[in-house]
Amino acid sequence: MISLHGYVSGEAELGLPDTGGQVVYVLKLSECLARLGYKVDIFTRRFEDQPAIETLGDRLRIVRIPSGGTKLIRKEWMGDVIPEWVENAQAWIDRKDLHYTFIDSHYWDAGLAGDALSKRLAIPHLHTPHSIGSWKRDNMDGDPAELDREYNFTHRIRDERAIYDNADAIIATTPQQREILLGDDYDVDSGKIAVIPPGFDDTRFFPTSAATRTAIKRDLGVEGKLVLAIGRVAANKGYDLLIDAMPTVFDRVPDAKLMLAIGSTTPTPSEIVQVDALRRQAADLGIADRVLFHDFVPDDELADMYRAADVFALSSRYEPFGMTAIEAMACGTPVVMTTEGGLWEMIDWGTEALYENPNDPPAFGHAIATILRYPRVARQLSRIGSDLARATFTWNGIAQQLINRLQDAGQRRHLTTISHTTDDSDDATSDIGTEPGWIPVGS
Repeated sequence: MISLHGYVSGEAELGLPDTGGQVVYVLKLSECLARLGYKVDIFTRRFEDQPAIETLGDRLRIVRIPSGGTKLIRKEWMGDVIPEWVENAQAWIDRKDLHYTFIDSHYWDAGLAGDALSKRLAIPHLHTPHSIGSWKRDNMDGDPAELDREYNFTHRIRDERAIYDNADAIIATTPQQREILLGDDYDVDSGKIAVIPPGFDDTRFFPTSAATRTAIKRDLGVEGKLVLAIGRVAANKGYDLLIDAMPTVFDRVPDAKLMLAIGSTTPTPSEIVQVDALRRQAADLGIADRVLFHDFVPDDELADMYRAADVFALSSRYEPFGMTAIEAMACGTPVVMTTEGGLWEMIDWGTEALYENPNDPPAFGHAIATILRYPRVARQLSRIGSDLARATFTWNGIAQQLINRLQDAGQRRHLTTISHTTDDSDDATSDIGTEPGWIPVGS
C-alpha cells in the first residue's frame, strides 16, 4: 500500500492536517488483507520525529520513507518530492531483499509513486484516486487562477492522466467517479475501472437501543433533537451551507440543535479562520444559541457520537464518497446526504436515507426537518439504512472485491505479455501463474 500525505499511523490521528478518511480506508483495508493471508506494508512519507517502522501485527506494518526534509508537506505539493521518495523506497526494498505481489496506491501523490515503483519492480499497480482533480476543480467556488495556485490543479490533472493511463486497474469508490474517469478529462479505458465502495468496521458501528442513545445524548449535555455533522475543517465540507439550512429546520422543530464536531487537535491558522467565520455566520442568522461547536471526536468515541444524533447531515459541496454517512447509517442514525458526491447514487431515497443538494439550503433543511418531525420516517431510515450499510459496505466484503480485481489485473497484464511474445506455439500459455506480475488465486 502507498499512502503518502498526512499522518499515517496505526491509530489514525484524525483531525491533524491532511489526515482523514483516506487513512482509515488504507488501515482497515490493509488489516483485512492481512487477515486474508497477505503480508502488507503500508508505505508512507517519514517526517517530524516519526519512527521508520511501525509494526501493527504479524502481517502488517507501516514503512516510513524519508523525502523532502522533516516537515509536513501539503498533499497538493507532494508531487515535488516523489522522485526522491521513490529512489529511497526502492533502495530500502533492495536492502531488505523484498518481493511484492502488487502495489495499491491511494490519492494522486501516491499514484505517482506507485506508477514509478510498479515499473521498477515489474508488478501490477492498482490505484484508488479517492478524489479526482477535475471534479474538485469544477465544484469549488472562487477565482480559477487563484484556486489553481492554491490546489495545483493544472499539474494534478496532468499527472492523474498519466497515472490512470499506466495503472493496471483503477478503483472508483462510486459510480459517479467511474463516469468522471470515462469522460473527456481522463478518457480511461472502461475495462480498467472497478467500482468498489469504501467500507466500515461493523464491530464498532452498529445500532443500539433508544435508551442507550438517550443516555449518550444526556452525557453530551444536549436536550431536544440533535442534527450532527462531523469532519475536518475544509471549505468543500459545506458547513456554511448546513448553517444556512438550519433556520428552515428551527422554524419547524423548536427544540432542534445543530452540532458541528469539526474541531482539530492542532488547528492551523486557516482552520481557525474558517471556524470563526462559521460562528459569525450563525450569529448573523440569529441562531448562535442553537449551533454547538464540538472539539475533535476521538476515534473510540465516534460511534457513540453518531448514536447521539437524531439526524446526521453530510452537506459537502464536493465529496468523493462520504464515509461518515455510512458509519452513521450503520449506527442506526437517519442521514441526509449531499448530491454533490457519489454516495447518493447508491442509496434508495426515502427508505435508506434522504438526499438533497446543499447548494439549495431550504431544500436541505426541509429534508432534515422531515426526519425530525415524523418518527415513522426516522424509524424506517434507521432500520433500513443500517441494514444497507451492513449488507454492502463492510471491510471484509470490500477486501474480497479488491482481491478479485487484483487477480483480473494480473491476468490482464500476463496475457498482454503473452500476446507480444514471438512464441505462438500451442503451449505458449503453459507458464500462466508463474510469470512476474501474475497474481495466483488465493495468494
